[in-house]
Amino acid sequence: MDRIIRCITSNGSIMAAAIDSTYIVATAQQIHGTSAVATAALGRLLTGASMMGSMLKKKGASITLKIKGGGPLGAVIAIADSDGNCRGYVDNPTVELPLKPNGKLDVGKAVGKDGLLGVMRDFGEGRPYVGQVEITSGEIAEDITNYYAVSEQIPTVCALGVLVDKADISKVLAGGLLIQILPGADQAEIDKLEKNISEMEPVTSMLASGMSIEDICKTALKGFEMEILDEFKVGYACNCSKERVERALATLKSEDILSLADEKGFAEAKCQYCNHTYQFSKQELKAIAEAAHSK
Repeated sequence: MDRIIRCITSNGSIMAAAIDSTYIVATAQQIHGTSAVATAALGRLLTGASMMGSMLKKKGASITLKIKGGGPLGAVIAIADSDGNCRGYVDNPTVELPLKPNGKLDVGKAVGKDGLLGVMRDFGEGRPYVGQVEITSGEIAEDITNYYAVSEQIPTVCALGVLVDKADISKVLAGGLLIQILPGADQAEIDKLEKNISEMEPVTSMLASGMSIEDICKTALKGFEMEILDEFKVGYACNCSKERVERALATLKSEDILSLADEKGFAEAKCQYCNHTYQFSKQELKAIAEAAHSK
């Protein structure tokens, strides 16, 4: 499994979270059969969602990120729980685009810039909190940074990286860094942090060189006294089940439920997050319809 840590400076002025999300992204690539650029886009969103999920203060809470910018990938969605475990999908996972002139994947063009980044926090009580901002680049990290600045007024730096092997796209390296300036930080501290960030290498370069996520946080917070608040083991995790599918089917009209059976008398439903297929017999569909509409 992957790992995420959350750190804070000794005076409580700056918070940082860092993650090695390599296995999460590799799992998503295997499940969805994503192309290189789709792997990078979905991987970045999953990485960001995992860090943002770990910042939720209520056990059992979840956060959903959806970015849809009009690009060929369509919508890209990631959901994470308060432990940082996440899942996601992309509408068009096999999209391929030419590389940028610098040889990098063109995630911004694949996602597009004409649309919104939506963030929904669900704490399991009352209505979820929903915020959205216009997409600034489609590169995802910049869009998350902009979301915090516009929607929550929290000065934030987000760095997300997914390195895909050009010869074998199933080989990936992925990670992220999320830094937030908290109330009470003075200008000298902000200047020091900005200098540190300007001198940092990309997250995937640091991971490839053998740096740990602790090393990455220490590099970002160089010159500050830092303590680790907590650490999570995180992974790609789906909470789908046959019971959940049954509850979804029960919201349909009786005749619609019964019409789902094919000529062999079965209906199938596939989870869009993990591709697990659930099968229902004609008898099961009848029982679902009767139970749902006998109340």
